[in-house]
Amino acid sequence: MSILSVQNVNKSFGGLKALNDVNLEIEAGTVHAIIGPNGAGKSTLLNCFVGRLDPDTGTVTFDGKSLLGIDPHEINQTGVSRVFQTPEIFGDLTLLENVMIPAFAKRDGSFTMNAWGSVSGQQDIYTKAIDMLADVSLDSKANDMAGQLSRGDKRRLELAMCLVQEPKLLLLDEPTAGMARADTNNTIDLMKRIAERGVTMVVIEHDMHVVFSLADRISVLAQGTVIAEGLPQDIKGDPRVQEAYLGGAHL
Repeated sequence: MSILSVQNVNKSFGGLKALNDVNLEIEAGTVHAIIGPNGAGKSTLLNCFVGRLDPDTGTVTFDGKSLLGIDPHEINQTGVSRVFQTPEIFGDLTLLENVMIPAFAKRDGSFTMNAWGSVSGQQDIYTKAIDMLADVSLDSKANDMAGQLSRGDKRRLELAMCLVQEPKLLLLDEPTAGMARADTNNTIDLMKRIAERGVTMVVIEHDMHVVFSLADRISVLAQGTVIAEGLPQDIKGDPRVQEAYLGGAHL
């Protein structure tokens, strides 16, 4: 059963056709990777899922409801969370405070920092945040400043900030970009644990080690068009994908 359905989506920027009649069906409880060369339209497509961009034409529905024309914070309230290429955290707050803020926002429907005074007095939010930090193995650093973390730990913190909102769909844009291999492997393990909980994930990723370690299904974008979709083993051997993605070299 599809949890996210994308039908005939087109998006242009002036004379540049960024997305060309894109169709995708993301099955609930799966990890669906979207790959392709730089400039293929992957991040543009993700932005159409979360209200940062509106397609020129086409539909995007999540859990049977249209996501078009809805503000990003409202999309978040429906159960969609996004992890960006560069971790978006509050560097001058502690890890605990970083996780408490989205937990509060999910409960009360607002991400405004004006609500911080009431967050600090909420024992249930505090407990939930501590538990989530433990889930991503960061509870020992709960009172450290987030800006001092390594890139790998910042990514784990951002995942905790998303997961504390109990999303149905998690969108990840280059989740391992810039990481050393050890951090990449730790992130893969964490994402596998998230998938085991039944959270649907859409992952944009250039690292094929990450893609083939995680994905149940893969869609390939090239010049804004889906040129292939299928199981990882099918995509790996598809000559169209090899040509578009690596100039004919094997994945």
